[in-house]
Amino acid sequence: MSQKQKQWGAIIVMIALFAMIAFVTNLCTPMAVIVKNQFGASNVLAQIGNYGNFIAYLLMGIPSGILLKRIGYKKTALVALLVGIVGIFVQYMSGWESIGGFGLYLVGAFIAGCCMCMLNTVVNPMLNILGGGGKKGNQLIQTGGVFNSTAAVACYILMGALIGEAAKAKIADATPALFIALGIFIVAFVVILFTKIDEPEQQVEVKKAEKDKYSAFSFRHFNLGILAIFLYMGVEVGVPNFVQQYLVAAPTDATPGLGIGAGTAGCIVAVYWFMMLIGRFVGASIGGKVSSRLMITTVSIATLVLVAFGMFTPQDILVSVPGVDWGNVEMIWQEVPVSIFAFLLVGLCTSVMWGAIFNMAVEGLGKYTSIASGAFMTMVFGCAVMQAIQAWVADLTGSYLTSYVVVLFCAAYILFYALVGSKNVNKDIPVE
Repeated sequence: MSQKQKQWGAIIVMIALFAMIAFVTNLCTPMAVIVKNQFGASNVLAQIGNYGNFIAYLLMGIPSGILLKRIGYKKTALVALLVGIVGIFVQYMSGWESIGGFGLYLVGAFIAGCCMCMLNTVVNPMLNILGGGGKKGNQLIQTGGVFNSTAAVACYILMGALIGEAAKAKIADATPALFIALGIFIVAFVVILFTKIDEPEQQVEVKKAEKDKYSAFSFRHFNLGILAIFLYMGVEVGVPNFVQQYLVAAPTDATPGLGIGAGTAGCIVAVYWFMMLIGRFVGASIGGKVSSRLMITTVSIATLVLVAFGMFTPQDILVSVPGVDWGNVEMIWQEVPVSIFAFLLVGLCTSVMWGAIFNMAVEGLGKYTSIASGAFMTMVFGCAVMQAIQAWVADLTGSYLTSYVVVLFCAAYILFYALVGSKNVNKDIPVE
């Protein structure tokens, strides 16, 4: 097999893993609807599944980077998949009446989160390296993002159909989705086990030397970059998460909503991820020609405009969006405030943020890239923090729309990073 063929084999495997990450991670948001209704939880507590999933990134980020450096990409991916199989099975067990419960689901979400962190640590630097870094590396990451968004859309549509009526939903209702995830993990493990994957960074002989006085954290643009990804998670997940909560919440709730059926709401929220899919197609097509800095500058400004529009536009201005009546299995058009549609369009913006921020943050790090990737994944923990803050604002103000001030703050920082923070001012540090 030629070097080129081997490289394409590795690319295909990494892109497939990208899709798996999205499907499993996005199970947490629909599960929040179940938790809120089954256990009568507040907005803050309903997001505890997201907390468990993303707290895992805080604990596993750096260890994943170390593991990657010691055993390589393929073995790290295999270990991650074994962990993921355990995590998904534990979540499935949480739906058993005999031993199940929310506590067990939280344990499963945490274990699955460890898997997602490890896979992200593998996928992002591998695609960046296989693309040759720079614009080409960013382009390949954006291509992987296309499949990531496709899996997210599928997850929301499937979970919307399974939940049905939100007020009656239970954890056990999500069993088919968990079985699908479990099957994907098992198949992926077998495929990767028998797939030849080059280890790009291990092809270079590492010279033994005295303890390095520098690290990835010696680079200002990397430190500011991991903060950018920390806050980015508040944008990517916060926008669709609280759109879904707003859609299904009853008008009489402490935090009132529109009282739309969970099945229809799931299809509406899936539009956000479909927007991400479109955006990633565009990002992948132009990623080799447009710099990451220009991408982030453009989409962060657009995010600020769209979110502000969604927050302050009167709710009696309506627009029709597609949905599904799962009871009659037919397509319907659901009227929602135009502000909701503005929030859904944010998916076009977030579509390219992850890959472009990662690309800028690790640019010029050389030998520090593996460990940097692990530290970068740690900051995905920002999702748990920012979701908790946004949920707290929603509970405090009694308004889901007001809570989007958190998203505005996050988008503003990302704009700052693109314009100022992403510049490498530490080029004097040796990276070979």
